[in-house]
Amino acid sequence: MAAPPPADKRPLVMLAQPLFPEFAAALAGRYRFALLADADAAAAAEARALLVGGLPRFTSQHLGALPALQLGGLPPVTAQHLGALPALELVACTSVGVDHVDLDACRSRGLSVTNAGAAFAADSADYAVGLLVAVLRRVAAADAYVRSGRWTADGDYPLASKVSGKRVGIVGLGNIGSRVARRLAAFGCAVSYHSRSPKPSAPYPFVPALRDLAAGSDVLVLSCALTDETKHMVNRDVMEALGKGGVLVNVGRGGLVDEPELVRCLTEGVIGGAGLDVYENEPAVPPELLAMDNVVLSDHRAVLTTESIGGVLQVVIANLDAFYSGRPLVSPVEL
Repeated sequence: MAAPPPADKRPLVMLAQPLFPEFAAALAGRYRFALLADADAAAAAEARALLVGGLPRFTSQHLGALPALQLGGLPPVTAQHLGALPALELVACTSVGVDHVDLDACRSRGLSVTNAGAAFAADSADYAVGLLVAVLRRVAAADAYVRSGRWTADGDYPLASKVSGKRVGIVGLGNIGSRVARRLAAFGCAVSYHSRSPKPSAPYPFVPALRDLAAGSDVLVLSCALTDETKHMVNRDVMEALGKGGVLVNVGRGGLVDEPELVRCLTEGVIGGAGLDVYENEPAVPPELLAMDNVVLSDHRAVLTTESIGGVLQVVIANLDAFYSGRPLVSPVEL
């Protein structure tokens, strides 16, 4: 009688969503996988780690074809999902934000949660600065002006506003916000920030109240996490404090901003412009924004470059390897 095949000793990692091919190929030698929606009782009982993909609509095309990437809203991971895995100890996310995961349930279960750490930070910071420049200098509007033939017909596009020397308030001085601050400091901008608490090592003034930060800024950059406390933190009061020449840049989460009020404030001239990469109900974008030449829009891609996708893969591997070998996690989320 033939001997039974040897047992596969690779740890089983449960998947909240299917892995896109590049991740699957890189991880297959280390781990076995089962999709939570299709897992049998034995797999559900065995899995100690749940991998939550942050790029759910990533296509099977090569990483170089980044225009095919769509981030969009992330599918939720609920207490019910977590409860289906009795041995679960780790929820490993491939995104920076973890607002799509039921953190209260994780906390009550004593689960560890990890995110992408700093893998996306440099690209997000670059993008935030790009949006700021694009709005203040009206880059997209001037591009459309030239393409439509109006330069020839109507003369030069109207003057826009200088970037260097602007007062910039950053909301959230973490991995992304601190990099935004350093980049804008090189522009000669006066940087200050608001966060849950002061950062002792930060060389920038800390402003305890968000409204006061807005009142003292020409540009407000949002790079913090979305939580119950930060939801709609940028309301009409904050935008009125920012003022009619002020610009809002958001590379954090759409829910940080009261979106209907943002539309009204832009329509009424309460603020001067916005650079938005995220929206409250992605992929839906308020239609009023589409016609505004003082608003620059993109489809939640501040984090996305060929290099950043490779970087987050390395963070995921490092976290899973650390977990299964009993070492400290690389990018734990404070619960």
